[in-house]
Amino acid sequence: MTESPDLPAVWLRYNCPCPDCRDPVTGQRLLSITNIPNDLAVTVTAHTSAEIGLTFAPDGHRSVFRRDWLAARARDEADPRTEDAKRLWQAADHGDPPAADWHTYLGEDATRAEILDAVVRDGFALLRGVPASPGMVLAVAETFGYVRETNYGRLFDVRVEPDPANLAFTSREIAPHTDNPYRDPVPTLQLLHCLRDATAGGDTGLVDGFAAAAALRATDPVSFGVLTGTPVSFGYIDKGTELTARQPLISLSPRGRITGVRYNERSMRPPAAEPLFAALRAWAGLLARPEFRLPLRLSPGDCLIFDNTRILHARTAFSAPVSSNTGERHLQGCYADLDGLLSTLAVTRRGRGTAGS
Repeated sequence: MTESPDLPAVWLRYNCPCPDCRDPVTGQRLLSITNIPNDLAVTVTAHTSAEIGLTFAPDGHRSVFRRDWLAARARDEADPRTEDAKRLWQAADHGDPPAADWHTYLGEDATRAEILDAVVRDGFALLRGVPASPGMVLAVAETFGYVRETNYGRLFDVRVEPDPANLAFTSREIAPHTDNPYRDPVPTLQLLHCLRDATAGGDTGLVDGFAAAAALRATDPVSFGVLTGTPVSFGYIDKGTELTARQPLISLSPRGRITGVRYNERSMRPPAAEPLFAALRAWAGLLARPEFRLPLRLSPGDCLIFDNTRILHARTAFSAPVSSNTGERHLQGCYADLDGLLSTLAVTRRGRGTAGS
């Protein structure tokens, strides 16, 4: 016999892959933690270069593990939703945004994996050459997940309206923000597909909220502590909708790592607390700094996919249209969720036989 692996005996027993402990068809666990004896001990009773056999005491249960499986599962992997699994950036870090041609994306698994991975790693990616036809934004979302329907519908039009229910439906400048902070949970992905661009103005800007939050933590830890520790209310009301949610502007994992930002001054209802307003001033000033803002000019056929829990998006003002057919900026958008994208990325990588980057 050789020494037991450097892993807790109870963890090994709980993860036993034998058919008595896991259903051989679904792979789901049959064993309950309450069925594992107390004071468990384990020894190695067989081993090869590929596998290791274990025997547990006091019940004598036997398990066989693949060594590569143990190595992969035993690592304390970075949570894909936290800053530790991201590449934080400022505008100068992106000479060219992560982008691909729509037809190449559809036809090549490697390209599709690269684009989806960019959304996870950088928070956004751009598909070019998507047919500039109404409804195509839904087709893009359905290549990696499921459309999240809201009070705005399965898709929504971003263009000037005569009686707007939201400032997005005007020609005004829009400051960096995340969408739908008055929902809990918020839609974690947003897509914007350009059908027609403005003659002048209407440029998109992106801010990496995780990079900005990390900068605030480094330069102003007091404000960072206020924003991570103070729930703030958001609200939205129109003729048929009334939504509210209350969360900190910067969310942290149990380990204190950044997991999300939620910021939209149009719908924010902060409590009457001076320390919060001082922190808000510091946060808003940081988000407005030009080095954090990546400018993008969306042309007809461009479809932007971004993480709405991380990336703040903005828009410059543009001239209101003279008529509905001349000079009108028209984007169509929809919402989706990161879990679908992460699943599609994992399955695509599995099909290509890679572990990903």
